[in-house]
Amino acid sequence: METSAIESMIHDICSDALAARDLHDLLAVIAERNGIVPDEAELERGTRFVTGYVEQVPYMLKVAMTAARTVGLEKEMEQIVTMVISYWEQGEDVIPDHLGIIGLLDDAYCSLVTLQSVSDHYLLQTGKHLFPEDLSTANRVMRKIIGDPYVAELDLFVTNAIKDAGIMQAVKAMASVDKRRDVENRANIWNHGPAGEMPVSGLSGLGLSED
Repeated sequence: METSAIESMIHDICSDALAARDLHDLLAVIAERNGIVPDEAELERGTRFVTGYVEQVPYMLKVAMTAARTVGLEKEMEQIVTMVISYWEQGEDVIPDHLGIIGLLDDAYCSLVTLQSVSDHYLLQTGKHLFPEDLSTANRVMRKIIGDPYVAELDLFVTNAIKDAGIMQAVKAMASVDKRRDVENRANIWNHGPAGEMPVSGLSGLGLSED
């Protein structure tokens, strides 16, 4: 799995002086649509959240492959990662990449929602978490930021990616007695709750969370 091109793209775009301003303006518009007038501190927190979300993608791709390799889902996860990377390589996707950091929001959302979906299927069948991270809340926030009709297209991509990779069938095999016993012996597949969640506190001032 080669993520250097994604890492380079994220670094170049997120470090651009215009990135923070573009996110600031986008979040201000979203807050206004939610009937909120945010202050600068709230907009800065929102900007940091979105930037951190995008920058999380290469790390999570590596975590996903490591975890999948450990439990025997390497082939399926490789197909998932290949589809995710192919989406990053498309310049004219749901939100065109020429829009700078705004154009990376769909790529990051597709990546992290797909990986979280695999982890959720794994948890449902085996009772263990595939990843130590849980991005569910962060993904829900990003859904609000991206909005319709874009998220509908992106969620369809995720559904098709999971289906095409045969994730559900492969994970169901983990439910067999022998597979469950094998999983129980794998100490690095987490039997506790998720260890981390991207911080979403402080986003209520933008209308993006319930806290």
